[in-house]
Amino acid sequence: MALSIIYARSENHCIGHQGRLPWNLPDEFASFNNITDGKAIIMGRRSYEDHHSVLPNRLNIVVSRQVDYVLPAPMILTTDLITALQIAADYSAEYFIIGGVKLISEGLSQASRVVETIVHTEVNGDTFLPAMDFSHYTSEIIEHHHVDENHASAFTVWQHTRT
Repeated sequence: MALSIIYARSENHCIGHQGRLPWNLPDEFASFNNITDGKAIIMGRRSYEDHHSVLPNRLNIVVSRQVDYVLPAPMILTTDLITALQIAADYSAEYFIIGGVKLISEGLSQASRVVETIVHTEVNGDTFLPAMDFSHYTSEIIEHHHVDENHASAFTVWQHTRT
């Protein structure tokens, strides 16, 4: 494969509020973990600061303009997406951008696959993704989860594969 993108957004395209994910959906996070397990993941500094830890069994790459930003080992800091993509490609055949908005938007033109979770709620957050054009992709639902005792919102996971 190559570059893939994975993210979750609300119906109104919100992906964050005050530096955090605006929902707690354990099965959606389990799906994210399953899809990215063993792969390189690329994230912006603020996406990293959402969880402040190494996501295990993955090569964690953080892109930041702050060249002196301190990360725990074995995380890798780069100052641009091009370098991050080169490092990721050396690690795994498929590698993921997992956030934030700038990296997702910048990487979309190169992505062969996008895994997009739509959380079926409207969120008054402060970080929003623009609407994405998937007209050059084949799209299919790969998971749908209903509201239950552990999930306040339903969600649908779409896989968009470039045609």
